[in-house]
Amino acid sequence: MKTSLYINLQRKIILIVLVVSLAPLILLGGTIYYQFAGMYKDKIEEQIRYRAKAQAEAVDVFLKERITLLNTVACTHTLSELTDEQHLSEIFSVMNSKGGAFVDLGIINNNGQQVAYMGPYDLLGLNYYQQPWFGEVVSKGIYISDVYFGYRQLPHFIIAVLRQENQNTWIMRATIDPDVFCAIVRSAQVGKTGDAYIVNKAGVYQTQPRFDGEILSKSHLDTALFGREATVIEQKDGQKGEVLYAGYWLKTPRWLLVISQEAAEEMSGLLVTRNVEIVIIVLGLLAIIMTTVFMTRLFVRRLKEADNKINAMNAQLMHSDKLAALGKMGASVAHEINNPLVVVMQKIGWMEDLLEEEDIQKTKNLEEYKITISKIDHHLDRIRKVVHNMLGYARRMEPRLEKVDINETLNQTIDLLENYARINNIDIQTDLASDVPIIANDQAQLQQVFLNLISNAIDAISKDGLIEIESRSTDSHIVVTISDDGPGIPKDQQKKVFEPFFTTKETEKGTGLGLWISYDIMEKMGGTIMFENKEGKGSTFTVKIPIVLPEKE
Repeated sequence: MKTSLYINLQRKIILIVLVVSLAPLILLGGTIYYQFAGMYKDKIEEQIRYRAKAQAEAVDVFLKERITLLNTVACTHTLSELTDEQHLSEIFSVMNSKGGAFVDLGIINNNGQQVAYMGPYDLLGLNYYQQPWFGEVVSKGIYISDVYFGYRQLPHFIIAVLRQENQNTWIMRATIDPDVFCAIVRSAQVGKTGDAYIVNKAGVYQTQPRFDGEILSKSHLDTALFGREATVIEQKDGQKGEVLYAGYWLKTPRWLLVISQEAAEEMSGLLVTRNVEIVIIVLGLLAIIMTTVFMTRLFVRRLKEADNKINAMNAQLMHSDKLAALGKMGASVAHEINNPLVVVMQKIGWMEDLLEEEDIQKTKNLEEYKITISKIDHHLDRIRKVVHNMLGYARRMEPRLEKVDINETLNQTIDLLENYARINNIDIQTDLASDVPIIANDQAQLQQVFLNLISNAIDAISKDGLIEIESRSTDSHIVVTISDDGPGIPKDQQKKVFEPFFTTKETEKGTGLGLWISYDIMEKMGGTIMFENKEGKGSTFTVKIPIVLPEKE
């Protein structure tokens, strides 16, 4: 149940910390990205809008220069001069040398008949009176046509100007080189997906687009979407995805110059930035998750350890209370036994005195009486010693310095456990040095240490074994060794021997506090407990007690 509580606590802490830490990070990252994306998109739209406007103005300038050049020639020459083939050829050469980009040049009289022509086609003598552009020139004075096929059956457009000479009117008409004109328009193309072309009001291509469509074919653009100023629209275009279109109306002819660019290509810089941001956020998320999980597990583990320590302390307190209660009960029982024991021993003495009387001396069962009384006296003496040892062990729990004979304390402890050992066929042998000094120490606590070590040795052997107890003195310590020939302590458990609640016994046979309490007692006394282990051959515990001589009385 405790484990599930810790697991649930760990999950809740991780969940709360991750939500609190990750939500603002993700929200901030998303907000920054969308703000930056909006600014980036506005910047791209501004750039493509500027390119469309600048290119449209460049085309306007090109067309105005052609118109100006035609007007200048028309105004500075008479009809008779221009109808002279040699003279017209010279003028045509000069016009093209100045970057005119003219394919041909023709002079058309007021009846629509071409009376002079200089160019690669056989158009001299053709009548254009029925052509739509002829009426436009007559009515407007200057005219730029849409692209059309005409007599030559090739897509082209013309620029025509009307000249009034005295009472005679005539038209100078020139065809613009479509390659030069298209090259000017296409110079606005940028990147792998960029395109630039011109459409008229009806959306018909006036120049060849880079990708889809043909010149004079209908485009998919709705020219009504483009206003008087440079306009940018975004449309989904089949497999290309989102495409940006920037359009600007030319001022000379009512043509729309369009620059298109796939949004993905224009937004490639933003996509790189987005990917970098995603990588940074993902790495940050992973770092936060790993740190959160690690710190939470560490915190929960520390909490669990603290909880275990508290439980151990509670168990220790309960055990101490039980020991204190048991000591008091043992002292009370020993005291209650001691009183009738004294009376019984007195009566035994009285009975021994009676056996000395003459009448009883004459009885034939006198020897049997003496033997019986002697056995009773022997066992009563044993009871007296046990009671005396119990009173000595349980008379107090608080440490108190007194004169302590280590050998005597060992013997008293052995007397308490002798019957337990005998029942299990365990022999306890002692080799106690006679030169062990009397020291100032707490006999009850030392007896508790020896009791724990000897009883552990008995439990380790279980049945049929030997326990050897030795005492000797050095310059500064009394050394007591307690050895058994039991199975020893497994290697993987040796580091835990002196930890609280560690035991190799079955749960109902030990609390795991004996060695820990003994270690704590010796540490407070300034002594030590160590052990040597031979797995399968038993263990030896060595107790070193500092020699502190009692004060002289």
